[in-house]
Amino acid sequence: MELLSLPFMQRALLAALLSGLVAPAIGMYIVQRKLSLLGDGLGHVAIMGVGLAFLTGTAPLPTAVVTCVVGAVAVELLRQRGTATGDLGLAILFYGGIASGVMMAGIAGQGAAGLSAYLFGSLTSVSTGDLWAIGILGVVILILTIGLGPRLFAVAVDEDYARVLGIRVKLLNLLIVVLAAVTVTISMRTVGLLLISALMVIPVATSQQLFIGFKGAFFGAMGVGVLAALLGTVGSFYIDSATGATIVVASIGLLAVSWLVAGPLRRRRNFIPYVEDHPHGAVEHERAENHDDGHAHEPGVKVIQHGDHVDYVHGGHRHAVHGDHYDEH
Repeated sequence: MELLSLPFMQRALLAALLSGLVAPAIGMYIVQRKLSLLGDGLGHVAIMGVGLAFLTGTAPLPTAVVTCVVGAVAVELLRQRGTATGDLGLAILFYGGIASGVMMAGIAGQGAAGLSAYLFGSLTSVSTGDLWAIGILGVVILILTIGLGPRLFAVAVDEDYARVLGIRVKLLNLLIVVLAAVTVTISMRTVGLLLISALMVIPVATSQQLFIGFKGAFFGAMGVGVLAALLGTVGSFYIDSATGATIVVASIGLLAVSWLVAGPLRRRRNFIPYVEDHPHGAVEHERAENHDDGHAHEPGVKVIQHGDHVDYVHGGHRHAVHGDHYDEH
């Protein structure tokens, strides 16, 4: 392909694929916390970091990372202490970040034009140093989001239940917003600070239409993000459009396709007998309606009707009674 022979497009494609992989990984926990607009708020704080970099003559990426992390931690601490609600904290991020960023960029003589490459992305300007920074920070984010997955999921879904399990809820909540802040800033060259939230949220929504269970949806979202990044980057090269916007449009297109596919998939799951490979052979699951294992009375436990029996969902796992034992679903 022609674009692979161009060094700047090689860097652009790698940066876009890394962003497409990392953004949905942390976005999964953001969506579970019902803070889908957090990425937008953090993007506006990162604008302040870019403006500060223009004013001080420092590199935009590390300055934006530090500024965004500090802002995210401050708002999360305010939320935890009850000083401000989540909505109020996001409003502070939105307006304070973009206003101060534009002001500092203007003082530095850059103006709005100097910020545009960071607001909407500019893959063609990704340097080798930027690519290394995106790669290293991206790997760290993936290690933490996958390695701490069960704990982060428990905190994002039900904080009270996570406390009962002995999980350090406040610390992990801080970790989630810090990882989100880093994800936003490393993606400002690829998707842009105003559009990165879409890449954090839309692939998650797409994956949840197609996959059952947290693990399937988590890795499915990463796959959707990579596919959207690939389609958007290649498409923008051939139609001469903004790369960040094209990536987001591609992710929305994949979401639309998932809506069309999700209905038949659900009907197929509902009508096919739930029989799987089993150490005792293909044995149909027995009814669980008379079973009382106490799960239904535990905080954070969901009870889901599944054919002629019920499944219990807790701690990121889904299981149902099967004779004298349980099957993990």
